[in-house]
Amino acid sequence: MPALSPVKSVPVRRNRLAPLSAARLARGTSVLALAALLAACGQSEPPAGGAPGGMPAPEVGVITVTPGDVGLLTELPGRLEASRVAQVRARAAGILQERLFREGSDVKAGQALFRIDAAPYAAALQSAQASLARSQANLSQAAALAERYAPLVKENAISQQEYASAVAAQKQAEADVAAGKAAVQTASINLGYARVNAPISGRIGRALVTEGALVGQGEATQLAVIQQINPMYVNFTQSASEVYKLRKAMDSGQLKGAGAQAASVQVVMEDGSVYEQPGRLLFTDLTVDAATGQVMLRAEVPNPKGTLLPGLYVRVRLEQATAGNAITLPQQAVTRSAQGDKVSVVGADGKVVSRTVKVGGEQGGRWVIVDGLQAGEQVMVDGFQKLQMMPPGTPVKAVPWQAPGSAPAAKAPAAQAADAAK
Repeated sequence: MPALSPVKSVPVRRNRLAPLSAARLARGTSVLALAALLAACGQSEPPAGGAPGGMPAPEVGVITVTPGDVGLLTELPGRLEASRVAQVRARAAGILQERLFREGSDVKAGQALFRIDAAPYAAALQSAQASLARSQANLSQAAALAERYAPLVKENAISQQEYASAVAAQKQAEADVAAGKAAVQTASINLGYARVNAPISGRIGRALVTEGALVGQGEATQLAVIQQINPMYVNFTQSASEVYKLRKAMDSGQLKGAGAQAASVQVVMEDGSVYEQPGRLLFTDLTVDAATGQVMLRAEVPNPKGTLLPGLYVRVRLEQATAGNAITLPQQAVTRSAQGDKVSVVGADGKVVSRTVKVGGEQGGRWVIVDGLQAGEQVMVDGFQKLQMMPPGTPVKAVPWQAPGSAPAAKAPAAQAADAAK
């Protein structure tokens, strides 16, 4: 049989790509795991109470609603008026010789203000006194004659006619004496008119005549004006329809009278400042002005320093009624428009919702809310700018609002516990 040929050994070729593919596979698996982890992190929910994207919730200042009785203030335009005004006039005719006061100063009642030439009146007084003396002499003679005739007529020494004539002469002399006394008094009064005195106490204005002028000739010439400016009157008007609505609301029980506080008023100056001295309401006119439909009111305001001047236009704040279960809010918390008045309320979930409210008036720079809010609700006062860039429904963190310049309020127990835990 033929010889077998020797078997040749075939070298085995190792696959060098196998280890390389495994390494690459391991690296690919790691990359995929990392991508999955990142995707899972991107799909996670934001923290509770936070803003989108994991941002912390914006802080806003809020006020907790606390209802109570709030006085409704009505602000009306008014004008100041002197409580007393007197025109100083010349009651005696003559030449004005001297002015005895300083213009614009305060004068007292009875103080001499002007001096008029008194020579004619002094002469008239002397003439009246002489006539009185003559009448008194005639009276003495007539009385003596009547006294002498009295016993003679009883003895029929004289006739009854002679005695009656003596008695009549005595009575006529008595009448002449009385007329003489009246003439003396009149002349004395006219002489006193030559010295013009202040009829009231107050502040006198400028002199309306100068020395050398003829006054009181035919009429009582006005010489000056005195105004009493402490206290002052402030006259103001209110619409008759507003008065009717106010009384109707009080009759229905929606509002109640302000009681003794209704008599207190405050004067607001032109620059917005409130006059330091409160006034009191004197009266309300019972007649409505047919031309304007307004009711006239008057208040009295103390003016010891002379700060208020007659004729000055002011505004008067008057408390006429009180609203029960009302709330006062800073004006910046209320948005007023023709569509209604709205506020922003922070709910228990931290979300802000708009709420329509009813404004009943203004008091001390704050709006009085009479309807639309409940006790314990949180009304947003500050932080509106922070929500402008946030989507609607973004939760917020409510913190107590502090008025500018006021001391910070104490934190709530929950906030204090959170700070302690930190």
